[in-house]
Amino acid sequence: MRRTVSPFDLVIFDCDGVLVDSERLAIRIEEEILAELGWPLTEQDIVERFVGRSASHMQGEIELYLGRRIDWEREFETRYREVFERELEPVPGVVEALDLIGEATCVASSGSHERMQFTLGITGLLARFQGRIFSADDVEHGKPAPDIFLHAATHMGVLPGRCAVVEDSISGVMAALAAGMAVFAYAGGVTSASRLSLEGAVVFDDMRELPEVLHSR
Repeated sequence: MRRTVSPFDLVIFDCDGVLVDSERLAIRIEEEILAELGWPLTEQDIVERFVGRSASHMQGEIELYLGRRIDWEREFETRYREVFERELEPVPGVVEALDLIGEATCVASSGSHERMQFTLGITGLLARFQGRIFSADDVEHGKPAPDIFLHAATHMGVLPGRCAVVEDSISGVMAALAAGMAVFAYAGGVTSASRLSLEGAVVFDDMRELPEVLHSR
């Protein structure tokens, strides 16, 4: 039998929308809160403006529009936690995919460490990545800058060219491409395949296909 040699030494996962199915829930919450605050946006507006970006970026944009400060913890984080505790699940098929991926893995997300400990914890995924979780809070520039992915690769001791990134947002795909990494864009979430189809990205829509897709390059 011929042994398949992996083209990668490390698979880097985004968290929201890739590991935990939080994006649809978050967008629903954000649409409600923004309307209450006086900035009514559609779901598509929120996807285009904020999906894949950090909470600090979103807070800054909201405050700029409103012309005043907001209490992010009270207005947003409390509502996220309440809904996530009731409804959050792993992304369909991701547990099966993780069971079949033999390469080293880690998480690199725009979310805070506290948020990821919470969401990965309640979905039963935390133990799979404990000690290998990286946040945009760890670097100077968040996505679409490449900093978070380069930071993760450095800490994992892997060259960027030997890394695969699994993302579901345009800013995340741009960040991974800028880092010089192979990009696998999951289109089973809130961002369409056509929008994720940036040059150099491999687009797929079923997380169960990921182990095979990783070795298709």
